[in-house]
Amino acid sequence: MLNREIISADLCVVGGGLAGMCAAIAAARNGAKVVLMHERPVLGGNASSEIRMWICGSRGENNRETGIAEEIALENYYRNPTKNYYIWDTVLYDFVIREKNITLLLNCTCMDAQIQKGDFGCGRDIKITSVTGYQMTTQMFYEVRCTNYADCSGDSILAPLTGAQFRMGRESADEFGENTHVKEPDDLTMGMSCLIQGRETQRPVKFTPPDWSTPLTADSFQDRNPDIYNTSENYWYLELGGNRDTITDTEEIAGKLIPLAIGTWDYIKNSGNFQADNWELDFLGFLPGKRESRRMVGEYIITERDISENRQFEDTVAYGGWPLDDHFPDGFYHKGKPNTNFFTPAPYCIPYRSMYSKNVSNLFFAGRNISMTHMAMSSIRVMMTCAVMGQAIGTAAAIAAEYNLTPHEVYLQKLALLQNRLLDSDCFIPNRKRQISPLCKETDLINGDDSLKNGEDRPHRIYGNARCGVKIKNGSPLTYEFSKLEAVSTVHITFDSDLNRKTLPGTQCEQQHSMRCNTLLDSPQFYVPQTLCKGFILEAMTENGPVILYRTEKNLNRAYCIPIDQKISRLRLTPLSNWGGSDTTTIFSFDFR
Repeated sequence: MLNREIISADLCVVGGGLAGMCAAIAAARNGAKVVLMHERPVLGGNASSEIRMWICGSRGENNRETGIAEEIALENYYRNPTKNYYIWDTVLYDFVIREKNITLLLNCTCMDAQIQKGDFGCGRDIKITSVTGYQMTTQMFYEVRCTNYADCSGDSILAPLTGAQFRMGRESADEFGENTHVKEPDDLTMGMSCLIQGRETQRPVKFTPPDWSTPLTADSFQDRNPDIYNTSENYWYLELGGNRDTITDTEEIAGKLIPLAIGTWDYIKNSGNFQADNWELDFLGFLPGKRESRRMVGEYIITERDISENRQFEDTVAYGGWPLDDHFPDGFYHKGKPNTNFFTPAPYCIPYRSMYSKNVSNLFFAGRNISMTHMAMSSIRVMMTCAVMGQAIGTAAAIAAEYNLTPHEVYLQKLALLQNRLLDSDCFIPNRKRQISPLCKETDLINGDDSLKNGEDRPHRIYGNARCGVKIKNGSPLTYEFSKLEAVSTVHITFDSDLNRKTLPGTQCEQQHSMRCNTLLDSPQFYVPQTLCKGFILEAMTENGPVILYRTEKNLNRAYCIPIDQKISRLRLTPLSNWGGSDTTTIFSFDFR
């Protein structure tokens, strides 16, 4: 008999990819007790060292996702200048274990769930009472009992275990009035990939493929053009399995993908077409990265038209901006271009109602498995979009725990609170601004102006004002002076982290991605974006005299929401330096409540 341990918490997150990580971190930071159950030894899912898919998100000027996702990116620039995947794994791991409210269960596969059936209000007839995971390293069963659960597993493991409604496959064009070539619904999906990475060396390196590698020629790569010297090359088109069951048949598909990947490297090395004599294989993925499988059914199903027509939602809590990037089910063996690439407005809105179950009363979800059609998923599935959705449901779960609510009741009763907490946590929500207190609005800001207290934390066209924030000479303070002692609860500060990454080295692809695929001899080393404030002091004058509220000489954050909770007569922010070493530092926001 194997040992069993029972853990109780407010929220159990199943799946430790970027969506699950951000959900767990956000819930923990907002006061909830969290269990994060992940079946792999490293965090990050498709972004981890085991799979190595690039983190993509919303395209366009100043559209980069912020919040926890940006915190991770900035720390990675500081700690991982050569874009080493094993250091990247430690950055992700550190972000989870530093949160004292998170119990992390690695190597733990969710394998069972207990439910109750009944009338749980709002049309829900199922409630999860526990989930059970098996941790292979300890041969231990963990039974996790929580108020709410979040499925961030990608494959929606809690759907078959709980009876949560889900979809799989492609909808017909007329079901939701979508612009798709699919005339009849089917069970086809996008496929999965086992990736390769190369490294340029200073000497010839021989490569001898195994007998089982897939033989490939130039004809095999029509409309797919491998280029080891192009920093945009990451071999995503080495894809199979969309014409099979991407859950049940995963191992058989992997048995085809691995020979395909190694055959691709054989072609690059030994065909004579790529000047690859000095290149060696640096990575071969044995764990397939998935693009699509089950999609949960929520209160609302997002469609392609919601995206392409840029529909607005009162309950927007996240956003996307990746193209409608639908891969053909035959993958590598599809004749012609392997995918579509249709324009989407950026940013477009993602509603909260698509992130919790239609029939299970206490089930959230975030990632490529939210409530959406296949066509909508072709854009929403990318990992940076998944990360901001994860932060949204983690914040919602903490509110649910605080007020004893279900996910749907958060929508009915606490939607404004959810959106405001996300904005305070540096999450951008299209067409919404952070709330600024009346006292802050009416108090003059010495050495600054009203652009620092308008609730706009980035330059963006949707605000109708291209200007955001001010440049401040280092050592010169921004100061709020009050005529009497005033109660201040929190101070919000937003710095310029160069959302467009123009101050970083290398090609645009190198600038935009936290990690790289092929490593050239002259691949650049990275650093913290030069615009970001490095050192600053936040001070206040209390009835007992001056106090330093916060000081750092090594800032790696774009935004702060610093609790004060005292009466003060002066509030002062002084930038001391930035990572680029210039004399002035840009500040987007400095306000208080």
